[in-house]
Amino acid sequence: MSKLYIVGTPIGNLKDITLRAIDTLRECDIIACEDTRKAKILLSHFNINKKLISYHKDNEERSAQAILKYLVEGNNIALISEAGTPNLSDPGYDIIQLAYKNDIEVVPIPGVSALTAAVSVANLPVDRFFFLGFLPMKQGKRKKILEKYKDIDAALVLYESPYKLLKTLNLIKEIYGNKQLFIARELTKIYEEKLTLTSDEAIKYFSEKKVRGEFVIIVNLKNFQGEL
Repeated sequence: MSKLYIVGTPIGNLKDITLRAIDTLRECDIIACEDTRKAKILLSHFNINKKLISYHKDNEERSAQAILKYLVEGNNIALISEAGTPNLSDPGYDIIQLAYKNDIEVVPIPGVSALTAAVSVANLPVDRFFFLGFLPMKQGKRKKILEKYKDIDAALVLYESPYKLLKTLNLIKEIYGNKQLFIARELTKIYEEKLTLTSDEAIKYFSEKKVRGEFVIIVNLKNFQGEL
């Protein structure tokens, strides 16, 4: 019986891959990947040569059907994202859903994700948190989502690109006030940066420098902390 393996891969440092992930990638028949170029770099590093199938957000529904066909034919397939864990703000849902509907076993091969990496080192209370992933592109929709969580007694975790970072920080300040933030940039990479700042401090800090890399933002909405 074929299996679909959901494999976590490094978000920067290639040494973060697990031994089980390497074994799975070596032993599977096909690897479905979000970015074939990035996948080839990873696989070449570990001397793995497999048939690759492109599976990304723009072709997810169509590719899921193609992957299902391979699974039904008896092939074991590993799904990897560009970095981190599939189905966590990355493609994965369509093929996972199809696999379950067709009685194909879906096997997690746990690994790195920017979410768990950031939460694990956050200088804020994160015993409870809500993960929002990437916010919508349109400002109105972004604002509506953030307003929905205004009164939660927990931390809020979201991903952001360098291009929208300041807009998001200003929106956080507008909706939540001057809260404590933990901002992680380029986790596990050479220029890794971790900052604990207020909303005002973060806006000032990133307004004065060229913003690069991918960000994880954690907002402290714990009610007992209140505003600073």
